Amino acid sequence: MKSRNHSSSRRVTSIEVARRAGVSQSTVSRAFSDNGNVAPETLAQILKVARKLGYRPNAIARSLITKRTSIVGIVMAQITSPFYPYVLELFTQRLHEVGRRVLLFTTGPHEEVDDILPQVLEYQVDGLVITSATLSSAMVNECVRHGTPVVLFNRYVQGANASAVCCDNYAGGRQVADLLLDAGHRRLAYITGRQNTSTNLDREKGFGDCLRERGVTTWLREPGCYTYESGFEAARRLLQRADPPDAIFGANDITAMGAIDAARELGARIPDELSIIGFDDIPAADWSAYALTTIRQPVKAMIEQSIELLLERVESPDLKPVVKFIPGELVKRGSARLAEPTNDA
Repeated sequence: MKSRNHSSSRRVTSIEVARRAGVSQSTVSRAFSDNGNVAPETLAQILKVARKLGYRPNAIARSLITKRTSIVGIVMAQITSPFYPYVLELFTQRLHEVGRRVLLFTTGPHEEVDDILPQVLEYQVDGLVITSATLSSAMVNECVRHGTPVVLFNRYVQGANASAVCCDNYAGGRQVADLLLDAGHRRLAYITGRQNTSTNLDREKGFGDCLRERGVTTWLREPGCYTYESGFEAARRLLQRADPPDAIFGANDITAMGAIDAARELGARIPDELSIIGFDDIPAADWSAYALTTIRQPVKAMIEQSIELLLERVESPDLKPVVKFIPGELVKRGSARLAEPTNDA
């Protein structure tokens, strides 16, 4: 006859640990908190009893008491882009280092962040980092009303009550225009990212403003959406024109890589006949197959600033939103022809 004793599968409670260790339940709770103040001898006794009983603290129950989950939600779209898995890995590492855990939310192919955010808020995360996606000011205000601070990573929403940390995409676009004009290029083209994102708008505006300031009034433009496929097809359209460009600026690296492969398929010699520049400096940009000239986003500095702003607002919800722009760095490789060095001797 089978035993009716199911104690081996029953969850051990903090009350049992406290009784066995000869302390109060609140002392057991403090022993398992991040900043609990428990005497070393008492802590050792509690941990010994907990190991013997197989006790594990209940994070959900603790969060009901503290009103904190120590979880940061990260919301991403287009996670197949090489840039954002890299960003996610660094965010996760850094948040773990400061005692937080990460809950990842992704949007579907035809979803926006506004569509899923009400469900995200049900998880009672301490704060939200939103990357690679757009968010309306109305939904930002809903998060604020809910008591959940939001930081936007590498994008911003005009008039929204949310902090943001961005690469200076406008200045990066200007750097690309200067580099190409200084090298003697005159038939320039831009392959866009997603049309409604601040990253694409700022990169294109910086590029165009600099061209106009230097006397270039016309250039080519093809739509893209931050993907290899869109960069490949846009470059094919550009290079099959009767007046093809001699330089292409892709809105991000993976777009530029698609353009490089399209150019090679059509027989264009890079960089002798055609220069191609990207934006981000993903790890693959340094591969010898691409050797992509690009604007490097200061990802680690951006992540550090984002986490700092978020945790400040978790502790002090009344802090005003802040938008920070961090300069990128031009990385020169073999995909773009550079200006001849001047001889001042």
